[in-house]
Amino acid sequence: MTERLSTLDASFLYLEDDGAPLHVAGVLVLEPVAGGLDALADLVEARLPLVPRYRQRIVQVPGRLANPVWADDPDFDVAYHVRRSAVPRPGTQQQLLDLVSRVTSRPLDRNRPLWEVYLVEGLAEGRVAVVTKTHPALVDGLGAVDIAQVLLEPAPDVAVPPTDDWAPRRLPGRVELVLDAFGEYVQRPASAVEGAWSAVGDLRSTTARVRGVAGGLVRAAQSAVVPPRHGPLNRTVGRQRRVAVARASLEDLRSIRKAHGGTVNDVLLTVLTGAMRDWLLSRGEPVLASTAIRALVPVSEQGEDQELPGSSVSAHLVDLPVGEPNPWVRLARLSYAMRGVTHSGRSVRADTLIALTGFAPPTLHALGARAARGLSRRLFNLVVTNVPGPQVPLYAAGARMLEVFPVVPLLGGQGLAVGMTSYDGHVYVGLNADRDGVGDVDVLADLVEQEVAALTESVR
Repeated sequence: MTERLSTLDASFLYLEDDGAPLHVAGVLVLEPVAGGLDALADLVEARLPLVPRYRQRIVQVPGRLANPVWADDPDFDVAYHVRRSAVPRPGTQQQLLDLVSRVTSRPLDRNRPLWEVYLVEGLAEGRVAVVTKTHPALVDGLGAVDIAQVLLEPAPDVAVPPTDDWAPRRLPGRVELVLDAFGEYVQRPASAVEGAWSAVGDLRSTTARVRGVAGGLVRAAQSAVVPPRHGPLNRTVGRQRRVAVARASLEDLRSIRKAHGGTVNDVLLTVLTGAMRDWLLSRGEPVLASTAIRALVPVSEQGEDQELPGSSVSAHLVDLPVGEPNPWVRLARLSYAMRGVTHSGRSVRADTLIALTGFAPPTLHALGARAARGLSRRLFNLVVTNVPGPQVPLYAAGARMLEVFPVVPLLGGQGLAVGMTSYDGHVYVGLNADRDGVGDVDVLADLVEQEVAALTESVR
């Protein structure tokens, strides 16, 4: 029997278009690498056995009688997926982000395994960057991790294993695919219903049956009664993207939390809310006392029947009170809103996630994008993922990772997505925006850093 995509995985393929690719990207900035890009390319190839899905591609069933299947790619060429690039002198951050914006704008090739890695040289001080692109269909749980997660080690002197002698299995033929589909219908008649929906290309209703997403819908019901305010964040999304980044000291965020309560995540949402308020005002948008921006915040959870904590990500809707001018009132309101999530008994602590999965942010950001995709975009204005990372240095090919920025995909009709990752004493914020609708996303990134500085100074 072939391994079939779940209905949710298939929905990512059927509902994706060139104007809104759904791949999750990440930017890893490293110290100078001994051996240069060749050493990084060798590392990626050597670690592929740890992510077997990365040498498989999607094969459609004739007539869409059932969801597509995973199959080994007989023409797999690692050189196609691991690409080399460079930025011109002087190798500034903005030049790197311009490259990342172009890379994330392009959809992945459906006829090949759904991932790419760009190795970028020419950065200031001899640094290099690793830019990853992974389709969420590849990451269906912590058992199927993102490529970036297996590149990093806790020590610089870990030997790179030799490349394995991988041989692809034969691709299933058309007759075999059809017979497998009918055999599955006989063994599991309920799958026929899902297959019928797939055949007409309408998976919006079936994705709601996925447990994690359905749970998010139930929890979101009360918030969904009043639709979110639609403004510059909700519009037709173009093909091009603009990526901006911001940084914050974890010690500063903890000092704010210690002085005014809540969690670090609550503080980060407060910072984002204040930055969004100033950004809207800078654009001449009306901001009233009642103005709020509804964010979908994916949270790692453990279900009653799950052995592995964090293997499920559910969606929660949180109204960011951008109309409130007092930052401490904003923090209190957001802390109260998030308290119901953490007191549900299902959320997984940050230190638990780190202990279980090592460098989990790429995988969990992908799972967050999956959870967001299952909800109608009419229920919220933007997606905000916040994934904890280890507070110790990590290394790739012997070079220390200095920074890491997530790039969360845009959903159709939404102009901004925000990803946050903590690592080695800092929090790194990646903002992915529609180039036409939110072209000034770099202003918002600057405002995030200014908000952190202002709140930190006030508690000192």
